[in-house]
Amino acid sequence: MNGAHSTTLLLAEDLEDDVFIMRRALKTAGIHNPLAVVSDGRELLAYLSGVGPYQDRNAFPMPFLIFLDLKMPYHDGFECLEVIRRNPSLKHIPVVVLTSSSQDKDQNHAYRLGARTYLVKPPHSGDLLDVVISLESHFLASHGRSPFVLGEPQRRVI
Repeated sequence: MNGAHSTTLLLAEDLEDDVFIMRRALKTAGIHNPLAVVSDGRELLAYLSGVGPYQDRNAFPMPFLIFLDLKMPYHDGFECLEVIRRNPSLKHIPVVVLTSSSQDKDQNHAYRLGARTYLVKPPHSGDLLDVVISLESHFLASHGRSPFVLGEPQRRVI
């Protein structure tokens, strides 16, 4: 299965608490796509290359969208973004950077390397929904369909 027909989101994040927060934000935003998670830059590149434990594309489909932490072990997000953008079979996959850094230099560097969007952690459900809405038109124009699986956003009871 290639990224054009996949509904899988890929999250590269080394902190379990941030993975939990992301899952909750996606659910709250009403985004029901399958979420694959890798915990460091080396795993991310192996997943995208389909090597080692990630050879089975039925079990580990190519993502149509990558959420990328900048501060990860082995290869940081900037290094991974460079590799993704240099690879002709990966460079079409939009990358949304998720980071704790709100520094302009990091944001500018990520955009120069080809990030589609830059979000400061923790991701809020409204921010994720805004990203999805902005990316939907891209997918509709490029592929004639949207890979997002959307439902009703959850309402928070206060």
